[in-house]
Amino acid sequence: MNSDWTKADEPLRSITVTGNERNEPVMISGFSEGLRCIGIGTDAAVFTYDRTPGYAYKVYSDLALEKKETERSVYERLEGIPYFPTYYGSGSNYLVLSYEQGVTLLDCLLQGIPVPEQVIDDVEEARALVRSRGLNPRDIHLKNVLMQNGRAKVLDVSEYAKEGNDKRWEHLVWAYRSFYPGVEGKKIPAWVLDAVKNAYVRLDQASVSLDEFAQRISQLFSKFL
Repeated sequence: MNSDWTKADEPLRSITVTGNERNEPVMISGFSEGLRCIGIGTDAAVFTYDRTPGYAYKVYSDLALEKKETERSVYERLEGIPYFPTYYGSGSNYLVLSYEQGVTLLDCLLQGIPVPEQVIDDVEEARALVRSRGLNPRDIHLKNVLMQNGRAKVLDVSEYAKEGNDKRWEHLVWAYRSFYPGVEGKKIPAWVLDAVKNAYVRLDQASVSLDEFAQRISQLFSKFL
């Protein structure tokens, strides 16, 4: 592929992505034929364009343009690592990445799609390679790991230039080892996953140990298994 991704530049100008100070998902306004939104976050929305298949356009809100430049530099430093989308270029308020097909780990849980050990191993290797480039692999969670034919692709590198370990991936691996064998292949209701997420977010505030958290989650799972 080459610079044919620029065909989407004019349609993208018809779209406005509006952010807010409350860290809530962005709002999208405007319309252009063939432009499709495939994902929404707190800083940006992701689009595809019918005339440029194979590309994804991450369009940032005005409040997050600084993050766009940070993420662009991160993708440039990750060039050649196969576990991440390919970076092709940028516009005034967007990055151009390879469109990655697959199902997120969150959707795997909702749909009862088994997640093999290879996916976990791939993310671990991706994190090691990120560190080898002088970056910090943060904010890796169920929504930004795709499974593609039993292998992993990691999305959203916007926090890799930050310091500190949020432990999100380490805790997911812990949950994979501790709980996943008992639910593998089963559809987990969205309300259960939401309850787990909400409890996890409050984990530090409540001064609850990981073991106590595990006991509570086990009780929650027992209600639908």
